[in-house]
Amino acid sequence: MPQGFLTVRFKVQSSGFRVFVALFFVSSALAAPRAQSTPGEDLLGFVEIPGGPMVMGTDARVDPLAYENERWSSTSAVGTVDVPDFFISRHEVTVAEFRAFVHATGFKVDAQALKAPPNHPVTFVSWTDALAYCRWVEATIGAGPGPPPRLGQLLKEGWRVSLPTEAEWEKAARGTDRRIFPWGNAPSRDRANYESAGTTPVGQFACPECPFGLADMAGNVWEWTRSPYQPYPYDPTDDRANLDADALWVMRGGHFGDPPRLIRAAARGAADPGARRAFIGFRIAISRFETR
Repeated sequence: MPQGFLTVRFKVQSSGFRVFVALFFVSSALAAPRAQSTPGEDLLGFVEIPGGPMVMGTDARVDPLAYENERWSSTSAVGTVDVPDFFISRHEVTVAEFRAFVHATGFKVDAQALKAPPNHPVTFVSWTDALAYCRWVEATIGAGPGPPPRLGQLLKEGWRVSLPTEAEWEKAARGTDRRIFPWGNAPSRDRANYESAGTTPVGQFACPECPFGLADMAGNVWEWTRSPYQPYPYDPTDDRANLDADALWVMRGGHFGDPPRLIRAAARGAADPGARRAFIGFRIAISRFETR
């Protein structure tokens, strides 16, 4: 086993922080809402992902880098999940966007969350910090002087701004063709920030091959989801249950210091809801799932 790896299926406990992944790589580095939108855009930086079935899980015969926790069940490597349509932000939430939230609300955050350059993804944010930001974005859009008509209509119909579910995140990252990385089946340093020393500005790596034009769905920072960590098969009702506060929450995408194996679209990580680290950030979604 290469140096820098720990063993399969573990928890690391350190100052209240736990990480659970199948095989976790230990790297050497530990404005207004939607500031990354395009002027005149009617969705403020959100991208629509059409509903429909997708295959989750990984068949190690197809992807030799697969971890055991990506296997669907003891009898099947993959399974099919029907994911309703939803919207997800094109970029990870930036330091500038998160600073606007902190200044507007007085929300208490880790001081390190606001120290990176404004166009880098915000880090040192917990799962609960991310949800608080989501609620603020929703309230700000709803209270604004005439939100974009389509977004306003979605909120009136009961859609909510929250973190994406694990299934939503994976569909947004890889589409429906079961590709290994968001851009295809081979790692590419031209498409993502990985095996590096730190974060890069969001959207720095163009990905014309990515199915929905999203940026940084591989590398840069691990991204929180609103799904509790559960062994597959995936069950969307788990995302709406009242769970113990000690639950681990799924993170996806890998981070700047990770090897190709951990930035694959199907790789699953998880952490305590209170974890704040230099390699954890988030992006937001609008869906019909309940918020927390």
